[in-house]
Amino acid sequence: MRKLKLQVQLSVDGFIAGANGEMDWLTMNWSQDIMDYVTKITAPVDTILLGRKLAEGFIPHWTEAFANNAEEPGAAKFVNTPKIVFTKTLTTSTWANTTLASGNTIEEINAIKNQPGADIIVYGGGSFVASLLKENLIDELHLFINPALLGNGMPIFNSITLQQQLKLTGTKVFDCGIVVLTYQPQ
Repeated sequence: MRKLKLQVQLSVDGFIAGANGEMDWLTMNWSQDIMDYVTKITAPVDTILLGRKLAEGFIPHWTEAFANNAEEPGAAKFVNTPKIVFTKTLTTSTWANTTLASGNTIEEINAIKNQPGADIIVYGGGSFVASLLKENLIDELHLFINPALLGNGMPIFNSITLQQQLKLTGTKVFDCGIVVLTYQPQ
């Protein structure tokens, strides 16, 4: 079975965005060590999962960066890797290398995990990631803790109704101030 990884940016107090979707608290000036870490965890990935809301900004951003030869690390990986966007509203995709999934999320994720292939990674959005966490569908969590406190914002852990035990499999402090905690479900 393929491994589903989560890579997500969090504030110290556990939010993925501000109360109105603000992202201005993110550490944007990444050091080389964190870029190397991301390259390492995404190298074995051959499928990217996204919720529709994130996809609407994520895919055009990376496509433009890649097309304009912008020096954004990872642009080629994001553009060239097949993407599956989970949506209840879109019926066709205007994005290259992207298919839509609109059925039962749990069934679709399990079907993808059971297909032949390499690792899968999910980036968001918030409600999509929250639904995957609630259903315990993620096999490896890479929590990028940014040195910021928001006080309130968009959580991803608030929909979990049953306790889930996790095993800490790694910690890494990066020069830019971000700490990554890596967990696997027990």
